[in-house]
Amino acid sequence: MKTRLAIAAALCVLVSPFAALAQAPRDAAQAIEITSQAIESFDPREPARSRFGALTFRGGLVLTSPARDFGGLSSLKIEPDGAHFLSLTDRGNWLRGRIVYRGTTPVAIADAEMAPILGPDGKPVRSRRGWYDTESLAADGSTLYVGIEHANEILRFDNVARDGLRARGQPIPVPPAVKALPLNQGIECLAMPARGQPLAGQLIAISERGLDAARNIVGFLLGAPGGAFAVKRTDDFDISDCTITPGGDLLILERRFSWARGLAIRIRKLALSGVRPGALLDGPELFAGDMGQQIDNMEGIALHRAADGAMVLTLISDDNFSPLQRTILLQFTFDD
Repeated sequence: MKTRLAIAAALCVLVSPFAALAQAPRDAAQAIEITSQAIESFDPREPARSRFGALTFRGGLVLTSPARDFGGLSSLKIEPDGAHFLSLTDRGNWLRGRIVYRGTTPVAIADAEMAPILGPDGKPVRSRRGWYDTESLAADGSTLYVGIEHANEILRFDNVARDGLRARGQPIPVPPAVKALPLNQGIECLAMPARGQPLAGQLIAISERGLDAARNIVGFLLGAPGGAFAVKRTDDFDISDCTITPGGDLLILERRFSWARGLAIRIRKLALSGVRPGALLDGPELFAGDMGQQIDNMEGIALHRAADGAMVLTLISDDNFSPLQRTILLQFTFDD
């Protein structure tokens, strides 16, 4: 969902789909320039502070580009090398690139390219009526899944290893309850447990603010056996993305905005083993951020294991293509 903020401001399986995308034919994508400005302190009110809940700030970047379609980033996947990444834009584009580090600190984005996400007919998904707001991304080996929030559709890309960014997405069957999710409050989070984890190979989809009768956020296990579950909604937070830790926890990135209370984000940890039809999930808060800190409309979360052994959590923001907002990339270490 495009939350119109008026503010001034999994361990890799055997085949990496992102590696395949990195090797896609060069004429399938357009190189873009991304300029980076360092965020040296997450909280300007306490510049020396580095610990925030269960996270330790590692560094951040404010990203800008002259490319017309740059912005609106939602969802994020990072390769095990911690550098190559894949994201989506709300306007139906892939964004891939490489995070450049100085030591353990992110300092720039290199090799950035964009290309339209293609539908089953080989045309950009944005050319199909109602097929916009590409918000969520999951991987299962060399297969990618992309959620289109406005249409309440999920596309499966089976030929990423062969076709790279030219791969065509095919709609997968979804329950009627997914299709009935409210406009712009549909599927915001996709996750695929890895081998050896609970629910391995079963796609998890969670809505942004589709509510059940108890006013909790609805999610779905897709495939057989499937069914609906719920995530406890508290303090008016909505879900904006999720990821799965190697240890088998589901981390959900949440966001709240109101004119009275401003912008806030948080991350909660849910037990992946508790995801089952009819379940109500709740879990502890690992991290919280507010408007006094270096946040924006954070809509992407990813994990990777760094060369120094640290588990690194990366967040990225959706600026809604607004001059009042920023595209921000933040990195923290996470005590997993």
